[in-house]
Amino acid sequence: MDMRPPQQDLHARYDKVRRRSLALAEPLTDEDCGAQSMPDASPIKWHLAHTTWFFETFILERMEAGFAPFHPAFRVLFNSYYNGIGEKHPRAQRGLLTRPAMAQVRAYRADVDGRVARLLASDLDAERRAQLTMLVTLGLEHEQQHQELMLTDVKHLLAQSALLPEYMDVPLAQAKAAPAMAWLPFAGGLTDIGHHGSGFCFDNELPRHKQYVAPFELASRLVTNGEYLEFIAAGGYFNAALWLAEGWDWVRCQNLNGPMYWQQDEQGRWREFTLHGAQPLDLSRPVTHLSLFEADAYANWAGARLPTEAEWEFAAAQAEVETGTLHPAGAADDDGLLQMFGHCWQWTSSSYAAYPGFQSAPGALGEYNGKFMLNQYVLRGSSCVTPDGHARASYRNFFPAGARWQFTGIRLARLAP
Repeated sequence: MDMRPPQQDLHARYDKVRRRSLALAEPLTDEDCGAQSMPDASPIKWHLAHTTWFFETFILERMEAGFAPFHPAFRVLFNSYYNGIGEKHPRAQRGLLTRPAMAQVRAYRADVDGRVARLLASDLDAERRAQLTMLVTLGLEHEQQHQELMLTDVKHLLAQSALLPEYMDVPLAQAKAAPAMAWLPFAGGLTDIGHHGSGFCFDNELPRHKQYVAPFELASRLVTNGEYLEFIAAGGYFNAALWLAEGWDWVRCQNLNGPMYWQQDEQGRWREFTLHGAQPLDLSRPVTHLSLFEADAYANWAGARLPTEAEWEFAAAQAEVETGTLHPAGAADDDGLLQMFGHCWQWTSSSYAAYPGFQSAPGALGEYNGKFMLNQYVLRGSSCVTPDGHARASYRNFFPAGARWQFTGIRLARLAP
């Protein structure tokens, strides 16, 4: 049994999470870390600094005696979207921040880490200790979100080069043939939705509430590359009847004919860019980097639909939480519900909105989730780059319908016959 005081456990977790962020940047050059490939992605250097800014701004500034910022300008440079904090450097211009250099960002992290460690080891009354524990825990969960973004953002960056460089020089083995997709029945009924228990959750997972779920069926695994290739071969990208109106405009405007990171060579063979570099398309692995529009069109073509988030959470109570690698893996040849976690975030048909009774936290921390509850759709599960321990059945990820650079895939659903 671990007999360490709770603050030592928290300090150990803090150290582990913070070290992992630096480890994710280790395979990259300083040039890699400073570049921004599109407005929705951020440079690795910015991620490393912003997650440090979070601890400095929301913990040290509030709780450290004699607080002084590491650098006053960092308050603006590395603020993401917190209007309650003040001015922000424009998101689309983060790649222009050649200064501070990576060495100074590492020094910034080391400075803030040392000060947080001293605060954790200090003698605080029960109220301030509870506040510190809550803020550090939130900061670590926030950093784990950015660890996932670091990998999705750097993948997009590396894909822009004709060199098609790999992030990790490790071979990607051929997956076993996917097991046949089965339809698993769920009785539904009046159920509780939302986080429960004493573990951490974000505010958008609360409050837990009653919701009726009609009987439904869920596909036993994710849609594979091979199955999605059949949709392409059947003219799916050119059949307006399959698409939402906005999705049809979106796909025609961009002249798309396949998922993000798929490329076809002169012989017509498909390849997929991965964090392991360009690879022959593995027909047994889950198709990924799809928009909601593409996922919905495929579901229509397959005679099914996307699940609601309540259906997904209802079913996930029976699923095992898997840990991913750097690319979605093939499904195990097992019975039951497969690939719910650790492979691809799964689009749902549910708009991202507040649960009944939702309340944002007061102050700038209240900007974390609530203000984004418009024009976005909910994704459930976790991906192959979600950090260990970060996934849970009640987790609500959310993106605009046209977003594709995340590891997003398809799980089919239908009403029970």
